[in-house]
Amino acid sequence: MNQNLYSLLATHFPKNPATPCMILPDGRVWTYGDVERASGRMAELIVALGLQPGDRVAAQVEKTPEALVLYLATLRAGMVFLPLNPAYQRHELEYFLKDARPGLFVCRPQARLVADEMAALAGVPHALELDDNGRGSLIDAAAPQPDDFVTVTRSKADLAAILYTSGTTGRSKGAMLSHGNLAHNAQTLHAYWHFQPGDVLLHMLPIFHVHGLFVACHCALLNGSAMFFEPKFDAARAMKLLPESTVMMGVPTFYVRLLHEASFGREACRNMRLFVSGSAPLLKETFDEFKSRTGHTLLERYGMTEGGMFTSNPYEGERRGGTVGFPLPGTTLRIVGAGGTAVKTGVVGNIQVKGENVFVGYWGMPEKTREEFTGDGFFKTGDMGSIDTDGYVTISGRSKDLVITGGLNVYPKESEELIDAMPGVVESAVIGLPHRDFGEAVTAVVVRQKNAAGAALTESGIIAAIKDRLANFKVPKWVYLVEELPRNAMGKVQKNTLREEYSALPRR
Repeated sequence: MNQNLYSLLATHFPKNPATPCMILPDGRVWTYGDVERASGRMAELIVALGLQPGDRVAAQVEKTPEALVLYLATLRAGMVFLPLNPAYQRHELEYFLKDARPGLFVCRPQARLVADEMAALAGVPHALELDDNGRGSLIDAAAPQPDDFVTVTRSKADLAAILYTSGTTGRSKGAMLSHGNLAHNAQTLHAYWHFQPGDVLLHMLPIFHVHGLFVACHCALLNGSAMFFEPKFDAARAMKLLPESTVMMGVPTFYVRLLHEASFGREACRNMRLFVSGSAPLLKETFDEFKSRTGHTLLERYGMTEGGMFTSNPYEGERRGGTVGFPLPGTTLRIVGAGGTAVKTGVVGNIQVKGENVFVGYWGMPEKTREEFTGDGFFKTGDMGSIDTDGYVTISGRSKDLVITGGLNVYPKESEELIDAMPGVVESAVIGLPHRDFGEAVTAVVVRQKNAAGAALTESGIIAAIKDRLANFKVPKWVYLVEELPRNAMGKVQKNTLREEYSALPRR
C-alpha cells in the first residue's frame, strides 16, 4: 500500500473534480481537479530536473495556490519539502541551504540573484522563481509537462518535510517529519474536530509553518473542503468571509483584532461551527470576551514543529479557558520533574510526549536527537506545564523562560495572568534578568492600552497591585512599560529578544 501522504489526501478529494478547493480574494477558484493536474505537472518537472526520492525541495515564497501545489507536488514526487519563512534574511538562508542541501530552491523573483549566489555556494543544482501572483519560471517550466503523474510510493517512515525551528538558542534545527507523522496528525485532528461535509475553512494563516500548512490545509484537503485562501489576516476581510465559512483557524492576535471590530458578534458568526486558536498563548480575557460577544467558545490546542498537535480542548464538552485541553488520541503526555520522575497532579513540571505524530529527529544532528528523547521514547518538548484533576493540560511556558531567583523557581505565566487582568493592561511578558544578589530578577514588560494612565499603571503601581497576591520572590523587581511586545511570524512573544534588550540596560 502506498503510504505517501498525498495518496491519503487524494483518496478523500471530492468525486466531482470541479468542486472548489481554494477560493481566492479576486473570486478565482482552484478546483480539486485543478490542484491534482497542476501538482502532477509540477511533480513531473521536479523529477525531470533529476531529483530523486528523498531529495529536498526548498521554497521561500509567499502564500499562493501555486505554493501549496508545490508542496503537494513535492510529496507526490517522493521528495522532502522545506518551507522557509519569506522574512528570513541572507545569512539565515545560507545556513538552511547548506544544511539541508536541497536539489531545488524556489524563491521570489526579487531574490533571484542572491538565490543563485547562495545556491552555488551551497551546491544546490536548481533555482526557480515563483512570484507573489503565482507566476514565474517554476510555472513556465511545469506548463508543458504531462499532468497525469503517478504518485511515488512511500512508506510511513519516509521523510515528507523538514521544518527548521526558530533557533532562539543555538543554531536552528531541522525537524524531520515523516509521511506517517503528518498522516496520523491529520487524521486525528480531522476526526477530533468533527470535520463534516459542507465545511468551509477560512484560511488566513501563512503556509511556511505547521499551523497553516499542515493543521489547516491537511484538515481541509482530507475533508474535500473549500478554503477561502487569503494571503494574510485582515479583520475587515474576515468579517466579510465569516458568514460564508464554518471553520476558522488562527493565532490569538487574529481573535483580538476581530474583537476590535465593532460589528463583530453573533450575527457575523451565525454560520460558524468552530474557531480554533493556537501557536501562542490565548489570554483568558480574550477567551471570555470572545464567548460573550459571539456565543462561540474558542478551542485552544497545543503543539509544536516537532510533532504537530499534542493536545486539544474537546469539540464536545467543556473547553476550559487557560488550558490546552487533553492529550489527543494516540498521543501520550506526561509531566516530570527535574530528575525525570512523575510529578503530582497540579504540579508544574517538564512536558514530554510520545506518539506516531512525534517527529523522526533533527536533520544531521543524531546526538541532539538522542539528547531530546528519553530512554523510553518520550520527546522532551522544552515546555513546562501541569495536569489538573480533570485531566486538562495547562502550559506554563518554555523551560528556558523559567526564572530562577534566589534559588526559587518562578513560572512567568502566574505573574503574567495577574498583570494582564489589571484594567488598562493589554498584555505582559515576564522574564528573568541578571541580578547580582539573586542570580535573576523577575521582570515584567507591560503593554498598556492607548490613553490608559493612572498611578496603577506605573512601575510602582503594577508591583503594588500584585504583591499581596503572590509570594514576594515572584513579584517583579522591575517593570518596563512598552508600546508592543516583539513577536515572531506566528504571533509568539519573543522573550529571548526581550532578555537581550533589557539585559543591556542600566538598572534603575
